[in-house]
Amino acid sequence: MANSSLLLYCLGHRRFSPSFRSFFFIPTCLALFTSLIIIFYISTTSILFSGHLHPSTVRLKPHLSSGSSSNTQENIPLPLHNDSKTPLVHFPRISPLEKNDDGGYKSQRSSKLQLVFNGIYVNNEVFHDRDIFLEDYKQMNRSFKIYVYPHRRDDPFANALLPVDFEPGGNYASESYFKKVLMKSHFITKDPTKADLFFLPFSIARLRHDPRIGVGAMKKAEDVKFNAIQVVCSSSYFLSGHIAHKDASLPQVWPRQEDPPNLTSSKRKKLAFFAGSINSPVRERLLQVWRNDSEISVHFGRLTTPYADKLLGSKFCLHVKGFEVNTARIADSLYYGCVPVIIANHYDLPFTDVLNWKSFSVVVATLDIPLLKKILKAISSDKYRMLQNNVLKVRKHFQWHVPPVDYDAFYMVIYELWLRRSSVRVS
Repeated sequence: MANSSLLLYCLGHRRFSPSFRSFFFIPTCLALFTSLIIIFYISTTSILFSGHLHPSTVRLKPHLSSGSSSNTQENIPLPLHNDSKTPLVHFPRISPLEKNDDGGYKSQRSSKLQLVFNGIYVNNEVFHDRDIFLEDYKQMNRSFKIYVYPHRRDDPFANALLPVDFEPGGNYASESYFKKVLMKSHFITKDPTKADLFFLPFSIARLRHDPRIGVGAMKKAEDVKFNAIQVVCSSSYFLSGHIAHKDASLPQVWPRQEDPPNLTSSKRKKLAFFAGSINSPVRERLLQVWRNDSEISVHFGRLTTPYADKLLGSKFCLHVKGFEVNTARIADSLYYGCVPVIIANHYDLPFTDVLNWKSFSVVVATLDIPLLKKILKAISSDKYRMLQNNVLKVRKHFQWHVPPVDYDAFYMVIYELWLRRSSVRVS
């Protein structure tokens, strides 16, 4: 025991060299820095430390028309909805403002901002700016052209390059629908000098299942990954292969032909519903917390009740990350008039440049799964009616048709590509 005490004493009073002291100092600083990052992440992605959310505001000065005096400028409070449920804040596109007779402001393009409380405005419309979208949409239809690199029927990879000659189905039907409809659309040009974009028509889903290539197809083509616009369902900010705002998110849609019955009058007695395989830690956590709850229905395996009836009987339908951030459950929810609840961190949601997802869905951080019931029950009946009404408005944007129908999924994807076109055409 005496030897141990002597050893501790000697170590405690020995003067260490600077290099030896730095050996302990560097990892200590790294550990402290890592801890601060973790604390910051938790505080910005969860509401565990706050009972409710307070939307903050950003002050913007209105655009004044020519002839207006600079002395009449006033700060207009607009919401910065950083509720930590989405990895990126999307502001509505604000139109030029002019004063009303009552001292308020109105948009020259009929902006749909609504006063909520304390001078804070939020956009409850399904579009960030409907007028801009409609104007751009017309221009896109008139001028947008895509050149498709041709491939022969006897090409060794014809299965991945050519459009299918049957009605697409299954989880990744969207990919086949897009290619099938595009090839017969007025956006195709056979003159490459007139093209805004050039389409490499290979199917990622089919390449994955081709033993000659496998799942790492895109990883083997870095030039394509960094210099091309990928149109993919698995659009995640977390994946190195996906570059948000360059690549476009393709909605994963399970094809259905007719509207379900009693969409608005269906009796939605359950608070929330989820069914699916337990193939991720997020779904395991959801099942662990809510599997025996009377208001939140969580199932895995085969359902005893038809899937459609479960969706029609629930106020909220859960989209929960599985192997990837994307599933067909968002489109399922919208199809059956159920408000989608998105529990998938880092999901780059489809059409987010155009659609205001906060107006028809609820985003919940995976860390907040234990608070799911509290979050959903905090939504007032008026807000729920707004959410569901907007669900019925956006349904058409998540449906495929052959031939395509204005504003359906095909045209929305084309619009996303049109937004990403180059302003300089290479001759």
